[in-house]
Amino acid sequence: MSRGQDGAQRLSVALLSYSTKPRGGVVHTLALAEALAAAGQDVTVWTLGRGGDAGFFRPVDPAVRQRVVPFPDVPGETTGARVLRSIAVLRDAFHRPDTPAYDIVHAQDCISANAAGRCVRTVHHIDHFTTPELAACHERALTAPYAHLCVSRAVAAELAAGWGIEAHVIPNGVAYERFAAAARDTAGQRRWREGLGRYVLTVGGIEPRKGSLDLLEAFALLRARMPGPAGSPAVRLVVAGGETLFDYRDYRARWEARAAELGAEPVVLGPVADDALPALVAAAGAFAFPSVKEGFGLAAMEALAAGVPLVVRDLPVLREVFGPAAGFAATPAALADGLARALAGPDPARRAAGRELAARHTWRAAAERHVAFYRTLSG
Repeated sequence: MSRGQDGAQRLSVALLSYSTKPRGGVVHTLALAEALAAAGQDVTVWTLGRGGDAGFFRPVDPAVRQRVVPFPDVPGETTGARVLRSIAVLRDAFHRPDTPAYDIVHAQDCISANAAGRCVRTVHHIDHFTTPELAACHERALTAPYAHLCVSRAVAAELAAGWGIEAHVIPNGVAYERFAAAARDTAGQRRWREGLGRYVLTVGGIEPRKGSLDLLEAFALLRARMPGPAGSPAVRLVVAGGETLFDYRDYRARWEARAAELGAEPVVLGPVADDALPALVAAAGAFAFPSVKEGFGLAAMEALAAGVPLVVRDLPVLREVFGPAAGFAATPAALADGLARALAGPDPARRAAGRELAARHTWRAAAERHVAFYRTLSG
């Protein structure tokens, strides 16, 4: 442990993630790593390079070291086998004799926590898996770490109630200026609107946790209220993101079949280039976030930074995080109502509350709180 310019001890920190792809936990890991490095800490990010990836989905500040461990695809591999192989490959690489001794080893998900050994763990949200390998991975990743962080009080309370584990709460940061700037970029927004028309956006892909089937039902109700010119919908549903370790093919097939039954015609973009995402968000008429399980809602906070009306699932964690800045909906019908109100016209007070809320969640503040927490462990 060395000392920085201010005389404080400089911590060597390893942040571990399971992927290079743009999932919420990976976005969190990179932003936190860069903020920690900017605060004078010595930071290395470890991850698995899936599908031939040699780097992350976006450029990373050179002040952050990167260790991307090759993880080639295995055709026909089951989810359970892939999880076990992920843990083994990351564990073998991280525990090589030439790996530095870090002051803090901080895992961001169940795979990296199982691979790391003794570590700090951020529990972003608590899942309930039925696949035996996943269930065991999840349980060990909650109980084995010696210290725990959560990004919201609601998840910390769930961890305490279910496992008797007390976690320290440090909320996410958000790249506020990046998305606020996109709200001023009329040319960038125009490019998306010219291709898509008016649209409701959701980011996170098509999967059970994201409430994708409920969103589809809500959108069908919404579109029935908003008929467009002959042959042209008045509003579209656009789904971005969706890179995941897990196999949701059956759920995706049900979603596609239901979309066809409803005549919803959603536009599925899949993962969107990092530099194109802010304009996509800022150009949306409304942002839908009907997740049934969340720890914070980073994509939704980015929408607020861009000044986009937000309607979320009525969950305690989302009430905690978004308060008066969002509309809340417990059912598809209520979600359709909320989206219709959002599309009908701006609510200046709610938009101002959303931007103010997003601006308060800085990665600099999150990094400072992480460093203070780390020092209680390493001292």
